[in-house]
Amino acid sequence: MAIIDEAVAFLTLYYKENHLPDEQLDHRLKEVRQEIEENGSYNHTPEELSYGAQVAWRNSNKCIGRLFWKTLQVKDERGVLEEETIFQKLISHIEYAFNNGKIKPCITIFEPGRVRIWNHQLIRYAGYECEDQTIVGDADSVAFTNECLKLGWKGKRGQFDVLPLVIQVDNRPPKFFEIPSIYINEVEIRHPEYSWFSELHLKWYAVPIISSMPLEIGGVVYTAAPFNGWYMGTEIGARNLADENRYNQLPLIAKKMGLDMRSNTNLWQDRALIELNEAVLYSFREDGVSIVDHHTAAQQFKRFEMNEEAENRDVTGNWTWLIPPLSPALTHIFHKPYKNKKNSPVYSYRSSPFKILED
Repeated sequence: MAIIDEAVAFLTLYYKENHLPDEQLDHRLKEVRQEIEENGSYNHTPEELSYGAQVAWRNSNKCIGRLFWKTLQVKDERGVLEEETIFQKLISHIEYAFNNGKIKPCITIFEPGRVRIWNHQLIRYAGYECEDQTIVGDADSVAFTNECLKLGWKGKRGQFDVLPLVIQVDNRPPKFFEIPSIYINEVEIRHPEYSWFSELHLKWYAVPIISSMPLEIGGVVYTAAPFNGWYMGTEIGARNLADENRYNQLPLIAKKMGLDMRSNTNLWQDRALIELNEAVLYSFREDGVSIVDHHTAAQQFKRFEMNEEAENRDVTGNWTWLIPPLSPALTHIFHKPYKNKKNSPVYSYRSSPFKILED
């Protein structure tokens, strides 16, 4: 679809859903058509930008937390093109989103097509591949960690080293910036009943701020638009810390619990998984950091579906992502089909910048 067609579709939706007069829409479309003819693209007004970012969350097929799409706070940083200043804006995002534990959904949007953030998330742990092919840290971060090391970053080779932010503007060489520790908010994972859980020395960062997904609004692609909600407990307890190709903690927890791991029939993985997830939820709540359990998240998604039905909008979704990785059959989502249709505005996927450079 040509950019003019996408612009018309988006602006028509914006004016319709905000109950704005048709004559204002006609005037705006005339402006945009002229701007596209002259420059090949167009600029969104701050109001259009905020609306587009919020609706992109509403359209996010993999997200179970869409009930809160209207609460997304939008920080418009278009025109900021110095790496050091961009870094400071990202730090401001981290601080604002954490909000002393009462996490605020937020997105910071930079100049379309000119700014890229190499990180998958603004805060994430490094992964180091050892000579014996074992991994220290997060195995999912090994490739990006290697790129950071090539840029001159000095990792400590620990289990939970926070990666630097890597920022690239236009075709200039990427620059990395260490995040000051004062802005790195983490939760030490402990268990309400098992005192030995603390001996595992597990932790996780408080806010998931996705920075690798471009935001597409009406034909304009914002290549750097980091955004966050808050964690659903299973993202940490049933994936990040549990997956065999991540931190793989279930065997250690099962051993501490005294479970027989010689057979799958006693469900030792399931029992260990439950305790890990209870520990995550307990720890976040004890520290006053926002988090939601998967049952509550599913109930919230049901409310979202009801709200959308009241507005005569179809709810699209990627079923394999919407069902939680723990006890999915206990949620209504498990028993309901969804059309995985892409609507715009939307957060999309892209290749890693460093992989493109290697190719």
